[in-house]
Parts: sequence; structure tokens; C-alpha cells
Amino acid sequence: MIKKVMLGMILPLTVATSSFALPNLSIYATGGTIAGSSSSNTDTSKYSVATLNVDKLINGVPELQNIANVKGYQISSVDSNDVSTQIKLKLANQINQDLAGDTEGVVITHGTDTLEETAYFLSLTTFSNKPIVLVGAMRPSTALSADGYMNLLQAASVATHPQSKNRGVMTVMNDRIGSGYYITKMQANTPDAFRSEESGYYGQMVGLDPHFYYTPQMPMNMSKFDVSKVTELPKVEIIYGYQDTSPAQLDAAIAAGARGVVIAGTGAGSLSKPLLERVKQLTAKGFPVVRSTRVPSGYVDVSADEGIGSGFLNPQKSRILLSLAIGSGYSMENIRQRFK
Repeated sequence: MIKKVMLGMILPLTVATSSFALPNLSIYATGGTIAGSSSSNTDTSKYSVATLNVDKLINGVPELQNIANVKGYQISSVDSNDVSTQIKLKLANQINQDLAGDTEGVVITHGTDTLEETAYFLSLTTFSNKPIVLVGAMRPSTALSADGYMNLLQAASVATHPQSKNRGVMTVMNDRIGSGYYITKMQANTPDAFRSEESGYYGQMVGLDPHFYYTPQMPMNMSKFDVSKVTELPKVEIIYGYQDTSPAQLDAAIAAGARGVVIAGTGAGSLSKPLLERVKQLTAKGFPVVRSTRVPSGYVDVSADEGIGSGFLNPQKSRILLSLAIGSGYSMENIRQRFK
């Protein structure tokens, strides 16, 4: 209670204390559909992305004022396909600094097409036990039944909830709380776009109340990387496997400057005979080729002379881990263990 002195007596001073009791929340905006708009309220496919800045997003959800003391930061205004390494590094470093202070949680608004990549990157490069939540939308803000504002409000609720600590990076979309490490976009159009087929969800939103299924836990043997002094990461490309795949794509990626390659193989990382022979040659020379799968889920493990198995990581997440590992100067065996 705040007090003031008057005529030798100490009297209580009535002050609205709700704002003082609210946690501090940072919202980082990067663009995407959640900040998109269209001239038609039925347009859910041909709208313009990243037309709303962070202030408009926050002002569009006045209920945020009941949840937290909110500060907004415009990190970028791009389609998520244009979220660069520099943007992700900026996010990681600013979040680490922010959560080291009195900020209780962070929300990042992001386009859904590559949201899982940024979520996975931040899982490996942030070092706080406080909640970090990525959120997006499948419909622009101007659409009938737009999902962005509710998703944002629910994300803020998760990011400021006491039970959200020690859970790492999370995602909140369509009433679902997911792991930023495992979540994947599985549907191109509908609001229920994100799933974790094998590991499942962390919990479910009921209105603005998060209901977690489990006590806080983290993925087994998750790698961590300090990027506080990193300005660039090694180039890693992804090539797609199919029947009778030629090694030409692999060689073209290396010729273009790739320091590592991920192959989205068939099944459990299977390759055509010509491509497998080329991978074996490169592996013998110490060039890292990670074999993942184009299948939505599953585990990939390969012989040591036939590349590096991606474990449970899909191609896009394998690319991020491989780039961070190469940039850290890890040996082939160390990289292999990071994927296992």
C-alpha cells in the first residue's frame, strides 16, 4: 500500500493498483498474415501481408491491457518466407536481453509458413526459463472470423501465466499450445494448421485460460547455441528426394557455396543409388550431408559412412541445426551426436 504523510499522521492513499500488479510483456512483430489485410472480408488467400504495425496489432486487442503491461517492438514487416538469418539473430539476442530484466514473457507475431523454423531457432538460441510464445494467423485481420486477434490474446495469456515457465519456446494457434521445438505446419489453408504428430501438444486454451497436460519439460538432449556475437551463419541448402534422384542438385548447392546440405529423402531418409554414392563420397571428405525425410514424421538414422541421420527433425529444422553446428566449428561426429 502506498502511503502519504499529512499533518503528522500517516494516512492510506487510495491508488489503483491493478497496473502495478500486472506482469510486463513484450510483443515482437515480424509481419505475416496476422498483420495482413484485404479490401474483401472474404479474402483468405490473396490478401497483403504485414500491413499492420505492432501498435495497430496491440490496439486491436484492448483486452491485452487486462493481462499485462505491454511493450511493442517492430522487428520486421515481411512475409515469413523473407524472415532472414539476421532477423532471427536479432530476435534471439533481443529476447535474451529482455527476459534477463523484469519482462515476464515474450510474444512474437509471425507468418505461419515458416513460423516453425523461427520457433525451432529460438528454442536453440534463447536461455531463459520465462515463456517465449510464437503466434500467427491463417486469416488476415480483415476477414470474417479472423483468427489473429484471439490467437494474440491467448498467446499473451500463455506468456504471462505462472505455469508457462520452464517449458521453452511455445506456439499458440487455434486454441492449441504447442512446443516450438516439435510443432510443424501440416495444413496450408485451415485454422487448425499446426500439429505435433508424435510428441503431441503441451495443452489447450479454454477461453483465455491455458490448461497444460503435463508438468514443465523440455526435449531430450536439446542443443543450445550462444549467438550473442554472431552476425552471419553458414549457408545450408535443402534438396528434395524422389524416384531416381540425380546428384546434380547436391553438387549445384555445393557449387553455390553451401557448407552443408540437407536431403528430404523418401521414407526413413532413403536415397536413389546415384545420390547415395555421392553422399558417401562427400561424407568421406568431411562434408556434412544430413538425411531427413519428406514424410511428415518419423526417425532417420543412417550408417556413419552414408551421411548424418536427422533423428526426429524435419528438413527445415535440420537445416537450422546444421547451420548452427557448422558455425560453431563442430566436427562431423559432434554434429552427428547433436542430431541423435
